[in-house]
Amino acid sequence: MTNELTPKFNPTEVEAGRYEKWLEADVFKPSGNPDAEPYSIVIPPPNVTGKLHLGHAWDTTLQDIIIRQKRMQGFDTLWLPGMDHAGIATQAKVAARLAEDGILPQDLGREKFLDKVWEWKDEYATTIKEQWGKMGISVDYSRERFTLDEGLSQAVRKVFVQLYNKGWIYRGEKLINWDPKAMTALSDIEVIHKEIDGAFYHITYQIEGSDEFVEIATTRPETFLGDTAVIVNEKDERYKHLVGKNVILPIINRVIPILTDDHADMEKGTGVVKITPAHDPNDFEVAMRHDLPMINMMNNDGTINENGGKYEGLDRFEARKQIVADLKELGQLVDIKPVRHEVGHSERTGVVVEPRLSTQWFVKMDELAKNAIANQTTEDAVEFYPPRFNDTFMQWMENVHDWVISRQLWWGHQIPAWYNEAGEMYVGEEAPEGEGWTQDADVLDTWFSSALWPFSTMGWPDENSADFKRYFPTSTLVTGYDIIFFWVSRMIFQSLEFTGKSPFHNVLIHGLIRDEEGRKMSKSLGNGIDPMDVIEKYGADALRWFLSNGSAPGQDVRFSYDKMDAAWNFINKIWNISRYILMNAEDVSADSVSSALTKVANKTAGNVTDRWILTRLNDTARRVTEQMDKFEFGVAGHILYNFIWDEFANWYLELTKEVMFGEDEAEKDITRAVLLHVLDQVLRLLHPIMPFFTEEIFEKLPNTSGSIVVAEYPKARPEFNDDKASEGVAMLIELITAVRNIRAEVNTPLSKAVPMLIKSEHADFFNAVSPYISRFTNPSELTIAKDLAVPEQAMSAVITGAELYLPLAGLINIEEEIARLEKELAKWQKELDLVNKKLGNERFVANAKAEVVQKEKDKLADYQEKFDTVKARIAELKEN
Repeated sequence: MTNELTPKFNPTEVEAGRYEKWLEADVFKPSGNPDAEPYSIVIPPPNVTGKLHLGHAWDTTLQDIIIRQKRMQGFDTLWLPGMDHAGIATQAKVAARLAEDGILPQDLGREKFLDKVWEWKDEYATTIKEQWGKMGISVDYSRERFTLDEGLSQAVRKVFVQLYNKGWIYRGEKLINWDPKAMTALSDIEVIHKEIDGAFYHITYQIEGSDEFVEIATTRPETFLGDTAVIVNEKDERYKHLVGKNVILPIINRVIPILTDDHADMEKGTGVVKITPAHDPNDFEVAMRHDLPMINMMNNDGTINENGGKYEGLDRFEARKQIVADLKELGQLVDIKPVRHEVGHSERTGVVVEPRLSTQWFVKMDELAKNAIANQTTEDAVEFYPPRFNDTFMQWMENVHDWVISRQLWWGHQIPAWYNEAGEMYVGEEAPEGEGWTQDADVLDTWFSSALWPFSTMGWPDENSADFKRYFPTSTLVTGYDIIFFWVSRMIFQSLEFTGKSPFHNVLIHGLIRDEEGRKMSKSLGNGIDPMDVIEKYGADALRWFLSNGSAPGQDVRFSYDKMDAAWNFINKIWNISRYILMNAEDVSADSVSSALTKVANKTAGNVTDRWILTRLNDTARRVTEQMDKFEFGVAGHILYNFIWDEFANWYLELTKEVMFGEDEAEKDITRAVLLHVLDQVLRLLHPIMPFFTEEIFEKLPNTSGSIVVAEYPKARPEFNDDKASEGVAMLIELITAVRNIRAEVNTPLSKAVPMLIKSEHADFFNAVSPYISRFTNPSELTIAKDLAVPEQAMSAVITGAELYLPLAGLINIEEEIARLEKELAKWQKELDLVNKKLGNERFVANAKAEVVQKEKDKLADYQEKFDTVKARIAELKEN
């Protein structure tokens, strides 16, 4: 195996074929270690209607980060993949494909049409799995499930029958949301309310046996075909004389009564309200109170039915135009007033939803919701991240309505109910015995089966299933906030009902991915981003880095190609670091690395920079793990980025050149070992986020073996902690930075040697690291002492533990130097004010950890020393 990397990082080359190697090695399967703590995730199943979108790429990236880290930490991890049949969406897609060949589903019949849908499923499931591979997600394909698998179908039937037998599933005629394009019922959460331009149509209804008229206003004039009453408020003096009389519906001349009901608002519109019970939820409630007939005036496809008289067969919107024209001709159209209002649209097909009376199957939600609400006060409560989404979940559960679960489709779980000619109904997990039974043609809402996903995929209803006993409840669910109502809530109440447990311990909620202008991505705007196109250009690791670092939990993120460029540049930086280390670490063995690190830990070898970087590595591993455990991937990424780019690459690697270009071979061996160890640990810390290139480099390290997928995740090693070295190198870095800043201010390049004086109580330390100071600051002469005469004309800087002077006579302007120092003084005064304010807060001092308070006190002392030194220097310059 060569330890060389190609000169330029190419994500396509690095990622090609690696996923297949992981699968062949079975590294994604559970360890099977009975002593290891189980950690399980079931993938939010994508529907088989097409390619993955960025939102799903975000889901899978965050879940893969979690599962990869837990696997490396020694957990017995299971990440179970699967896909959702997505009834409405998939049936619509297949129907559209058939329509291109002039074929209607009805031409094929149910069974042959379903054969076509299964062909679609196989095609797009293959595509999705290929895309999962490109994303690098580490799922166990041996356990892959589909919501129409027989095992899951058995679970669906069992749940339906049990809820039916408890009286919690029922069949009845109620007002539901109807999708005229898909020709199926929808639940409330499948309706998206959008603002559109509409109008209030003011129409007059004639009082029967009179020349008097009443005026009503409606946004849907075509629905008057189904009116069965008009109402007024009993307190409305304007209409008291009309109560008990009838009005005549225009055009169709049907007579309907005038009633009183509180639903009529005297302050709103004309105070007279038309009642169309079969096409308006409020009107339905009025009709129930007054025992009014309910007239459905619309067919399944949104055309007017036989109750519409001469408008029969017209599309509902075409009928509206014709009715408005006819009312105008009759003189009964008083006015048309434009209005901007919210109208329900189908979440799947996008068409305007029609409230419509229909016989459907429903789930009673009162007991299920009550159980879910009560569970959130127990030890088994689901923890939401961020916690505010618990309120979102609770508010929905407290206001939930009965759930319409039947869909007028062919693709899905067919309802386990059968009917015979005698009018009898049988509900059971299997078909009834005997002849003459016909199964209900409807299928169940997709979310009915998806709600069982965390436990049905684990082998339930067999509660003795090994996976169910080992991995349920699952550990963490990752999903977008837009799916809490659709899916998360349903999984919770169904799991509590059928397993007695919450389906997962944690729910991590992320936001939506928007375009660079903050707009939601959509086909209509043409601003959608295909994650596969991004991977083709930048690689999966860069996309995963962007998705994990884009925002905090629950927040939206804006996609940006500039950020993708930055992600690629970061990977390329690590690639170049690795090339440098590998080129300087040939023939280094694992034993020699271990021996060298032991010597550094014991301080029998190595220098202060070695001990500093190992201390910083410890701190980085600890902080990254803490943030990952809180699902703060963005914070963890920021910590990693700063350590890798700034401390490791920009400082330690540069500082090691003092050794690597020197003559001491023993010292070089120590430095090589530290470089290899830090690189090894960095790759492990990065691997959950960036799996491909970290494996590529890891397998080339001379001191590693096996796959990084199952390598041990870094932990802080106390023997490497060296606070003194950490503080010392921090002062060294601050000194070098200050010299560079001063040189830049007076336009003196590093190539020009200048004298330098360092006054410090830590003179012994600065003398010990003087070779580094000389290499990185180029002094013509270097003076370091605890006490020395301060030159009159010199640029100065106050750093932690030292004062720095660069005598640059003739190059500085005293007044400008005083002005610069006064700005610096103001900076330190601001820092002092902030710390004093915090320490002056009694609640902070009383409640914060002792080490946090002490850290603020240490800052105060440091800032005060710098403030006093700068102030004294200003005074000296002014005196001279």
